[in-house]
Amino acid sequence: MERQEEETEKPTKPKAKAVIVGGSVAGLSCAHALISAGWDVVVVEKSSAPPTGTPTGAGLGLGPSARKQIGAWLGRAQRLHDATLPLAVDQNNATDGEKKVSRVLTRDEGFNFRAAHWTELHGLLRKELPPSVVLWGHVFLSFSLSDNKAEVKVKTKVLKTNDTIEITGNLLVAADGCLSSIRQSFLPDLKLRYSGYCAWRGVLDFSGRENSEAILGIKRAYPDLGKCLYFDLGLGTHSVLYELLNKRLNWIWYINQPEPELKGNSVTMKVSSEMIQEMHREAEKVWLPELARIMKETKEPFINVIYDCDPLEQIFWDNVVLVGDAAHPTTPHGLRSTNMSISDAAVLGLCLKKWGLENLHSALCEYQSLRLPVISRQVLHSRQLGRIKQGLPVVGWERFDPMTSGREECLELQQRNIPFFDEAPLPEDSSI
Repeated sequence: MERQEEETEKPTKPKAKAVIVGGSVAGLSCAHALISAGWDVVVVEKSSAPPTGTPTGAGLGLGPSARKQIGAWLGRAQRLHDATLPLAVDQNNATDGEKKVSRVLTRDEGFNFRAAHWTELHGLLRKELPPSVVLWGHVFLSFSLSDNKAEVKVKTKVLKTNDTIEITGNLLVAADGCLSSIRQSFLPDLKLRYSGYCAWRGVLDFSGRENSEAILGIKRAYPDLGKCLYFDLGLGTHSVLYELLNKRLNWIWYINQPEPELKGNSVTMKVSSEMIQEMHREAEKVWLPELARIMKETKEPFINVIYDCDPLEQIFWDNVVLVGDAAHPTTPHGLRSTNMSISDAAVLGLCLKKWGLENLHSALCEYQSLRLPVISRQVLHSRQLGRIKQGLPVVGWERFDPMTSGREECLELQQRNIPFFDEAPLPEDSSI
């Protein structure tokens, strides 16, 4: 009996381990997905602490499949539901800046998205991870593969001590954003494409001011705030407006301009008080006075410089894989960036669970074969949609004028036209 017990006792196989570079929504989503697949994970993030304020955070829209996946990771879908507001309607308006009138171009009442604030979504994902998973204040320096390609070593600098440490894993997940340094090591000649426009963004907190003239006015002009995603289209420009939980309004205004000079590793520009004042003056000329007033009363608006890149031909090399904006820098017009990142994480986790560490190459091949057709078409659709709305040249289109365009052209503006709007493919023999 003792001998039989000795024979059946086998050493426990070590868990596969992934090192994820980047602790934004894409990185945390991958952490959840890979933990669900039975992997150990560590997330390397340069920020010294979790985000709490909203210096560059703003609103985003989550589709049904992304919400379903996040609900599975959180263990209770109601938690995400309680942190968001409905975007049941997708509406495009034409605005005449001179006459200060607006008319509806299209209205889709079956949109079924929900509005979240980036910081709050990030917090939900972070708090459901074991505290030891994310290494805050660790700056990614470099990586190297072992001779047999079975391991990857990641070097990071610890900001608090200035020490350099090495982390070893079986897989490196690059979730380091649209300016990914890991992607650059494989594609050194890849350049991002400037869209031709930038976006002013802001979130107005109106708690305690619900009966102010500004808020009563905006709700008269946009009566479905709290359930509607509003797009206002002027000639050669457009804006976005929707409500977030806890009495906040999220707005975006896209403006055609030459490419600005960026400093540092960010597509967010610092703005001066003079730039903000000029934006306020221009808003009064272009938009309804109610929207211009909301922009004027928003504290600390900021500018995002809008980039994308042509779809990549591959998104993994050996045991290094790209996810999120590192895999598909995209313009925001299809509400895809966060939704694509969550889908990337979900599919990667399912592929790793299906194939196991011993078949890592097969897992990454399937991940790539499933995601490339989806992200490629969504990036290009979002690019075209942005150019149409900004009145920029588009093959097969005359310059779009929202005041004179016909119904068929206007229907092309709806969000549901994006490829794979309802669902993207998952690995065979798996489901979320």
